[in-house]
Amino acid sequence: MTGLAAQHAASPAADRDPGSGHVEFRVVRASYRHWQLSCDGPVATLAMDVAEHGGLREGYELKLNSYDLGVDIELYDVVQRLRFEHPEVRTVVLTSAKEKMFCAGANIRMLASSTHSWKVNFCKFTNETRNGIEDATAHSGQSYLAALNGTASGGGYELALACEHIILVDDRSSAVSLPELPLLGVLPGTGGLTRLVDKRRVRRDLADYFSTKAEGLAGEKAVAWNLVDEAVARPKWDQTVAERAGELAAGSNRPIGATGVALSPLDKHRTEDAVSYRHVHARLDRGAGTVEITVTAPPEPAGTDIAAAHGQGADFWTLAMTRELDDLILDLRTNELELGTWIFKTAGSSANVLSHDQLLLDNADDWLANEIRHYLKRTLKRLDVTSRSLLALIEPGSCFAGALLELALAADRSYQLRGVFEDVDADAAPAAITPGPMNFGALPMGNGLSRLQTRFLDDDDAMVAVRAESGQPLEAEAAAALGLVTFVPDDIDWHDEVRIAVEQRASFSPDALSGMEANYRFAGPETLETKIFGRLTAWQNWIFYRPNASGPDGALSKFGTGQRAAFDRKRV
Repeated sequence: MTGLAAQHAASPAADRDPGSGHVEFRVVRASYRHWQLSCDGPVATLAMDVAEHGGLREGYELKLNSYDLGVDIELYDVVQRLRFEHPEVRTVVLTSAKEKMFCAGANIRMLASSTHSWKVNFCKFTNETRNGIEDATAHSGQSYLAALNGTASGGGYELALACEHIILVDDRSSAVSLPELPLLGVLPGTGGLTRLVDKRRVRRDLADYFSTKAEGLAGEKAVAWNLVDEAVARPKWDQTVAERAGELAAGSNRPIGATGVALSPLDKHRTEDAVSYRHVHARLDRGAGTVEITVTAPPEPAGTDIAAAHGQGADFWTLAMTRELDDLILDLRTNELELGTWIFKTAGSSANVLSHDQLLLDNADDWLANEIRHYLKRTLKRLDVTSRSLLALIEPGSCFAGALLELALAADRSYQLRGVFEDVDADAAPAAITPGPMNFGALPMGNGLSRLQTRFLDDDDAMVAVRAESGQPLEAEAAAALGLVTFVPDDIDWHDEVRIAVEQRASFSPDALSGMEANYRFAGPETLETKIFGRLTAWQNWIFYRPNASGPDGALSKFGTGQRAAFDRKRV
């Protein structure tokens, strides 16, 4: 183990306060409990070695490399660190430290004992992490090679499906399988079936048989059906894995001789009614069921030298702010289920935000600038698929510009004050938003379109009109005329309109709101990502809730008891 690998491979899994049940997504830099990372030049080996008694909650053992949220939190952390701290790594070999078992998938007893909301949030985060692996391959030149040195079932095989190339050991016992339907009464809901047919192009009839065969398929048949790319006998295993890793590394555009950026611990302070970082602050109002999130602009412009960003490392504003926003979204999504409306505000200099955007865009070929932009993209995508109502309030002193304008464009509804608050500061500059180059394709949504393109679907004239105002601060009436905001109340009506909107949201069914928001947020083309999250929001959510899966006689409850599940046979 070398360099930053040795420094960070020892970072304990996510902390949890046993008294409050609070889940912490920051990984402390001491020791991972479930993963081993080693780096050898352009090739890193990430070995899954789940601690049986290292579960995030009591009541289950993580046998056979089965995983829970804590295992996935560590995986997410190490994927991030590989991208930022190891620019020399071009291929990541994903394998297991246990013999004849790659991964048995999500822990069944964990799922059976979890609340419905825990199961759904767990599945969502799991799939976002797998998307991050695919994103590293597509945009960072850091390809993942799944070296299945044993059986990969359920979520274990889904983890392999996120990799660019899959090698399965051919030893007459190791297989790949998706046994959720025959064994658990659910389905491979974190992207398994979607990746099977959309990504690997497995025929639907073969996918049907495979998904109903609990023991899965092995060897050359798994290759013939395109479930894996290669089946390799054990005597040739090490040589073949090394050769494939080298071939993937040879095709990478990762830099040579670059120095990584350490992702230092986040400065986070959490109380009963607030979560605060350096650039992101959240105020929790439990009575109203809201979170007011304020993102502050950088205090200074970025300048024109990308070397300065390298020098600042994790303190460079865009990277620091994105890490904080990412952590906050995960924290609130998991720990604050009853705070259903998130209200976004910004504060500071729009010019400083735009200067940071421009530095990243002007240096798109720089590896760090590229990583920061794609991290911001992934974090905004996480916001898009979060089942919370999102409102944006644009007031005097706001800086909804460029990258931060994306927060308003991601909102379900936005309010921009017409003019100023006369009783607060009549001499203040009126509230304004500023579209910038970052808004025109650099931060695509899961549907492959920018948020502006999604907003103005197939309306080229609207896009041309907004692009013509790039870099210009737009006051309320101009922004409304361009279709960039929803409502523009004046000082007299502002507080009542915002209050009514928030109270109305709180009065609706949370389930109906989640369904509504998930349906209209992704206009336009369907992609692998929109399919995965759409089906996760709807079908997997519904199946998990049904008695056939989670009831007292359902498959999850009866698993491992020797008793058969009792199914309600009506097809609904």
